[in-house]
Amino acid sequence: MAKKTLVVYLILSFLVSCEDKKSDTTQEESVQTELQKEIPVITTDTLKTIDFEHELISNGRIATSQKAELRFLAQSSSNVPVQIFVKNGDHVVAGAAIAMLDTFLLSNSCLQAENTLQKARLDLQEALIGQGYTIDDFAAASEEVMQLAQIRSGYNSAQIQYELAKYNLNNAILRSPISGTVSDLFSKPHSTINTSEPFCRIINQNALEVDFKILENELSMVKMGDKVKVQPYSLPGVVSQGQITNINPSVDADGTVRIKASVQADNNLFNGMNVRISVFRSLGKQWVVPKTAVVLRTGKQVVFACKDNKAAWHYVTTSLENATQYVITSETLKEGDEIIVTGNEHLADGSEVKKL
Repeated sequence: MAKKTLVVYLILSFLVSCEDKKSDTTQEESVQTELQKEIPVITTDTLKTIDFEHELISNGRIATSQKAELRFLAQSSSNVPVQIFVKNGDHVVAGAAIAMLDTFLLSNSCLQAENTLQKARLDLQEALIGQGYTIDDFAAASEEVMQLAQIRSGYNSAQIQYELAKYNLNNAILRSPISGTVSDLFSKPHSTINTSEPFCRIINQNALEVDFKILENELSMVKMGDKVKVQPYSLPGVVSQGQITNINPSVDADGTVRIKASVQADNNLFNGMNVRISVFRSLGKQWVVPKTAVVLRTGKQVVFACKDNKAAWHYVTTSLENATQYVITSETLKEGDEIIVTGNEHLADGSEVKKL
């Protein structure tokens, strides 16, 4: 009796297990059927001919087209700055005083040179009187006589030394020749001056330009006046506009051509800053589509068109491009076709679609 009960229990357990498996299989098939019935959601755009702006990407550096290096004269190298009137980042106007040297020695040299000149002037007068001229008719002396008298009296030499001493004294005050921003000022008051290096630089932040290079085979894609967009790598959110102002008519050993472009003034741009440059040039009317519209099928480029809520693929050929768009040609697409720009990742020819 116990054996019969055990056999019945085993049979019932087997039947229940089979029923569970059948239920699981049915549910799985139901889910797959639902997934197959899910219609892809797409967005579309109308294929039309528009002006295409080709974009050429390069790297470069910000520079200023107006910069001045300020130096103290080598003749004054024994002096030290007693005052510095500015600091890095200060804005100065043309003629503003930047720093001033100790003028004691320079003033003495100027006075000595002036005294020497006065003495030489007296010696010149004596030399002319010795030639028979009076003070009232020195101007009547011939050029040859006057030149000889100036040499003998030492007047010419004294005049040169006086002009030099006066020039050194006047240049004891270092002045900015242009309006701009002070940079590279590292000297301290009373420190020794190194006249082989600039004391500081003045940079005009309103006259910025960008210096970059393009490949030789890209030269046909740029011309004078083309628009550029400048974006610092350190400040991705900062964008400044400009245009090409200089194309160097020479190809260097690396096969590149040097280009310069003016840049709109921006307080976020600094001299020497590394930037990304985009050069834009209009290439006329083209079929232009977003890059997302072009997908690969069987190793070829395809654009899907939408008609009667169904996707139809069309083989295309891409040529020029910029950051977001392709120029395309196709033997089967036509002007006005509604092309699929998103939601086309897993489409096949004839797939049913639903527009967003």
